[in-house]
Amino acid sequence: MKKEILKSELLPESSTLTALLSQTIKNPHAILGMHYDEGLNSIIVRCYDPFAVKVEIIADNTKVEMIKILEDGLFAYKFPRRKKLFDYTLEKTFGDSSLITKDPYSFLPGLGDLDLYLFNKGEHQEIYNIMGAKPIENNGTQGVLFSVWGPNAEGIAVVGDFNCWDGRRHLMRQIGSSGIWDLFIPCLKAGDKYKFEIKDKSGNSFLKLDPYAFQVEKRPNNAGIITEKKVYSWSDDEWMHAREKNTDLNKPVNVYEVHLASWRGPGLREIVEEEDFHNYRELAHALADYVIDMGYTHIELLPIAEHPLDQSWGYQITGFFAPTSRYGTPDDFAYFVNHFHNKGIGVILDWVPAHFPKDAFSLGRFDGSALYEHADPKQGEHRDWGTYIFNYGRCEVRNFLISNALYWLDYFHIDGLRVDAVASMLYLDYSKEDGDWIPNEYGGNENLDAISFLKELNEITHKLYPGILMIAEESTAWPMVSRPVYLGGLGFDYKWNMGWMHDSLEYYQNEPIFRSYHHGVLTFSLLYAHSENYVLPFSHDEVVHGKKSLLDKMPGDPWQKFANLRALYSYMMTHPGKKLLFMGGEIAQWTEWNSDGGLDWNLLEYNNHKSIQNMIKDLNQIYKDNIALWENDFSTEGFAWIDGGDFEQSIVSYIRWDKNKNKPIVTIINLTPVVRNGYTIGVPKNGNWEEIFNSDNIIYGGSNVKNENVMSSKSVSEMYHGQMDTIQLTLPPLGAVVLRPC
Repeated sequence: MKKEILKSELLPESSTLTALLSQTIKNPHAILGMHYDEGLNSIIVRCYDPFAVKVEIIADNTKVEMIKILEDGLFAYKFPRRKKLFDYTLEKTFGDSSLITKDPYSFLPGLGDLDLYLFNKGEHQEIYNIMGAKPIENNGTQGVLFSVWGPNAEGIAVVGDFNCWDGRRHLMRQIGSSGIWDLFIPCLKAGDKYKFEIKDKSGNSFLKLDPYAFQVEKRPNNAGIITEKKVYSWSDDEWMHAREKNTDLNKPVNVYEVHLASWRGPGLREIVEEEDFHNYRELAHALADYVIDMGYTHIELLPIAEHPLDQSWGYQITGFFAPTSRYGTPDDFAYFVNHFHNKGIGVILDWVPAHFPKDAFSLGRFDGSALYEHADPKQGEHRDWGTYIFNYGRCEVRNFLISNALYWLDYFHIDGLRVDAVASMLYLDYSKEDGDWIPNEYGGNENLDAISFLKELNEITHKLYPGILMIAEESTAWPMVSRPVYLGGLGFDYKWNMGWMHDSLEYYQNEPIFRSYHHGVLTFSLLYAHSENYVLPFSHDEVVHGKKSLLDKMPGDPWQKFANLRALYSYMMTHPGKKLLFMGGEIAQWTEWNSDGGLDWNLLEYNNHKSIQNMIKDLNQIYKDNIALWENDFSTEGFAWIDGGDFEQSIVSYIRWDKNKNKPIVTIINLTPVVRNGYTIGVPKNGNWEEIFNSDNIIYGGSNVKNENVMSSKSVSEMYHGQMDTIQLTLPPLGAVVLRPC
């Protein structure tokens, strides 16, 4: 009888006990752990562990066994006439094993009031250092602090291998009105796997991946992995200091776009076992050597944040803070970036804040409500992609995304972010039918929250990390995408020139005999080429989904296809704008890119393909060596037509000017298979001119219709093509000639 009375007095009140047992308690610390009970004038210690057979308290060099007051696994012990709390340890016995640990419910909240305040306002720039699973020392005890945002959950628990994935054993506490839940669990360490078990208002329980997990299991598994904070030892100080000082956008930027899983290029095992991937460290050495040899200034990686589906190429992200484990650990990825920096190459990441997938374990309906997304599918879903749209108007969601961008720049020294699908963010009716979208407060189709988010993103990233590049994939005529926020722009450094890309490919796919009727398609880009800071992209999107490879898009027989491709690349490299080419383009792949396999490196055994690679290498060097090709990209002063109107012969000729106008580059492109002998053009300087590039050179697989290395201009009594001097030269068939004064 006395024992039963003792049990009842140690029980919490019935409503709290019910919440505990149903895992809907919002403050388990209020009844678990150590508390002073004024009514009993005693210290009460409670422990809830349904797996434990016996629980003992170790304190003051003594050990006492707790009373099991509920068969469900609730243990308690009373220390009569004690008021002052004291330090203690629990020893739990599970059949043949036991565990000695500090009580998780004896620790105060791990997040400070300022952290909570800034997060709820959307202003915590380093929230990634606070949220998630963080190994820390708490009051002298090593363990892991777990924190997660779930304001609409009825209960949240931490589960993992360490507690047999049973949420009853590590119930979290909600901190005030912040919507954040936390729990410090002693003894856990880096490498342990975990998830959050969430109970919603309807009583449903489900497991969710930590949105802030730094590491995630290799698919198909998807638990978070506890990761030590920032343990990599960087050696790229020289690169980082130089980048910080080099904020001028008028610099050579020539990007090699890469999908890591399918690159498998020179220097790697060309064949890997099924379901196997090269490690970031292997890739770092092989890819950097190749990029340096080819003469690129940057690489751009298709998204490497964790994603479950290989075929999404990384664009369906579930672990926004976790470099994909396909290629190794976060440390391995840090090594990758560090190695590129030490080789003088910048690393740009594809970043995806426009949407996220509906995988049940990820962000969607995270706490049982539309938390990261809008509840109304007219606002919250991309119908075409089957994904959710972020709610950019919610402070905590903005904080999640902006801190995610800062995380890649901070933890991994990334040199720039190419922001995917910006157009889908800017327009509320993007790819939607009438009646399937909700206008903004003024009745328009502009997503005002997304616009505000993008401006804030670009202001913060540039302020904290000067010299990084923010690049927009934006396919509409939205004005001032690459203009500073203080001038009314969105604040990006560069914008992909999708119009130039589509027009160029449309023109080049015409048979030469019909090109004279489409001449304006080729020259149209110069009407707007300086309205934004453009990047000229031949990206992965243009060589998949039945669009054919760049080589196979070209018309004619094989010789003409290669000649047209050489002319296309020559046009790209001499046209105003920074450059981007997707892997495989430089070896003239015949087939579309296959993300499940490797590139067709065996093509380099054939002269035509090896010659294209050599030509790209030479063009990249010419681009870097000639200041006129990059110093004045974004000014109308940097480009002038010599003759953009020779539609009958399908020839274009133009000048690229440096800022001082003393080192011009002249390009002439003949887009018919007819040799043009004695072709006269005006040139901007008298004296000698040299042919520094000819795409028809036999070393590039051409017919070798070349000009003398040095040609002399001839003064004319009347201006020709608006110039005071002229040159006569021979234009190769389907070829480009590049000249400079000497």
